[in-house]
Formats: sequence, C-alpha cells, structure tokens
Amino acid sequence: MTRPFTVPTAQVRVDHHSAVHLAAETARAVARECELPGALPDQAAVIASELATNLDKHASDGTLYVQPLPLGHGVEILAADRGPGMHDPERCLADGYTTSGTLGVGLGAVKRMATHFTMRSADGTDAGTWACARLTAPGEQRPEWRGVGAICLPAEGEEGCGDARGIVDTDAARTAVVLDGLGHGRAAEEAAQAALRTFHTDPDRPLPEVLTRMNRALRHTRGAAVGLLRLHADRADYCGIGNIRALALTPGGVEHRLTGQPGIVGWGMPTPRVHGFPLSQGATAVLHSDGIDARWALDPPPSVLRLPPSLLSAALAHGHRRVRDDATVLAARSPLRLP
Repeated sequence: MTRPFTVPTAQVRVDHHSAVHLAAETARAVARECELPGALPDQAAVIASELATNLDKHASDGTLYVQPLPLGHGVEILAADRGPGMHDPERCLADGYTTSGTLGVGLGAVKRMATHFTMRSADGTDAGTWACARLTAPGEQRPEWRGVGAICLPAEGEEGCGDARGIVDTDAARTAVVLDGLGHGRAAEEAAQAALRTFHTDPDRPLPEVLTRMNRALRHTRGAAVGLLRLHADRADYCGIGNIRALALTPGGVEHRLTGQPGIVGWGMPTPRVHGFPLSQGATAVLHSDGIDARWALDPPPSVLRLPPSLLSAALAHGHRRVRDDATVLAARSPLRLP
C-alpha cells in the first residue's frame, strides 16, 4: 500500500556530468527515507549513478526520476530521454558491450543489483529510451507491483506539489486515485494531501462514497479535482470530478477516454457518477492531471503504447509534462490479469 502522505517524485536533469553525483546522492537519500536496510541505499546510489552516466554519455534531454515505489516498500529509479534510442536493448545490457570505449559494465551492473529492472527503446531520431530499476529488501517484491507506475512532479519553481496519487490493492480489485489541488504551492498541496488521507482511510468503499467523504474533508481547503479508478479482472470503473483524465490503452491504440464531471471536490460538488468500461487483455489504464498535455493521446506512437506501466508513466511525464503546472500520471494494470 502507498503511504497516506506521498512526496513528489525527485527529478535530476542530466545536462552535465556533475548531475551524476547529484543523482547518486538523491537515490541514496530516498532509499534511506524508505528505510531500506543495510547496504541497499548505497546500491540505490550506484544504480542511479550508472543510469545517469549512461544518459550523460549517450542521450539527449535525459532525466532521472527517483521515488518510493508506487505500490509496495522500496525505491524506484527511472531514466528517460529523447533519443537516439537503442537498436538492440538486450545487447546493451550484456557486460562488455560498449559504444564509447569504456568497460561496458554499467547497464549490466544495474540489472544485477536491482530487484527488478526493465528497459525499452524506440530506435530512431529523438525516439527515446526508458528504464526502470526497482530495489526492495529481500523477500518484499511481489509480481503485482510491476503492474503499476506513477510520476508526480511539482510546477517548476514551486516548493510544494498540489498533485498527489495513491493506489491500493484489495482481494477484489485495485483502486487508484489522482488528485489535483486547485492552483499551486502549499495551499494546493494541503488540499490534495487531505483528500489522499481520506482515500486511504477506506479505499474499498464504492467510488461515489469515497468522493463524498473527500468532499466533506476538503470543505475548509481550496478544493481539488479528483479521479478514482477501480480495476477488476476485465473491466474498470471511473468516477471523477474535475479535469482528471482516464484512458485505457492497448498495443493497438487508445480504447477509452473519459474525464471527470464539472465541479470541485470540497466546493458544491455534484452527485458523482460511475462510468464503467471493459478492459481488453493486456490493457493499461491511465489517470493523469491536466499538468500532462492531453494531446499525447490523439495519436500515440506504437512504442509508447507497448510500454509497461512503470515506463509508460515515465514516458508521458517526461515527454508531455507542462512545466508550469503540477503534473501527475498513474498507469496500472489489473492485478487479476497479470501473468
């Protein structure tokens, strides 16, 4: 389960070699905040250093994203760039492979140290590569955690983040929420976190009841837009107020697009309604705030549609974020349909 309070994703832009050290220190600090035992924080630092070094040497517009796992207990380190991509990613993971005259052990070392590592690349000019390394204490990784990805970023120049996200698994379903406190800064953050605390008190309630409870909790705040998504084995339910978008993606394209009812949670909220839609085999459901440019879904490239949830969230945040707004994207598959 996620924490009742979530911190924004830490980001390190790798635009100079000095960013490699900053990436390592950021990953070590986040791992310690996650209370990973023993040498694991140092391993997180090594993973971040290797991924940042790879971005510095081979990529353009590269960024590292570091955060607690969206679901479960551990740290997640994501790398995203805009090209030129890898023709053969699996070969690049082999020890000894290099295109720059080095020892060629970086990505292979990352794969060995991480509890779970995945990487995808779209070959071509400005196509991009995405990687996700997850590190947990021994015995704490579960397969269903791989079916979730999320990124939450504050507007540039703001200390507080007015967006938040959460996800919870129960025996019957997976329930996710994306929240967007009105405006920016601390007041927006207070509204979003108040709604998130309410979500975590009883996330298994019917979705309209969850929204109604949030509406009461946010009456003395500036209010928020809220999107709730419940994933079952072969269908999903969406219930939202405000501009939180929900989509269902398959490798063939975007199958469903929904947005919340007009209104503000905490201020005269309308009676919430649930919209159900089928989930095809292998479909990924996406929730995102309006800090992600909605035009990404008009004609997404096949390379993005095929990404697993962890990499999909990084690709959308990295490629389609509006930097003047808080931005959150959450991608998930039903745990009842995961292999």
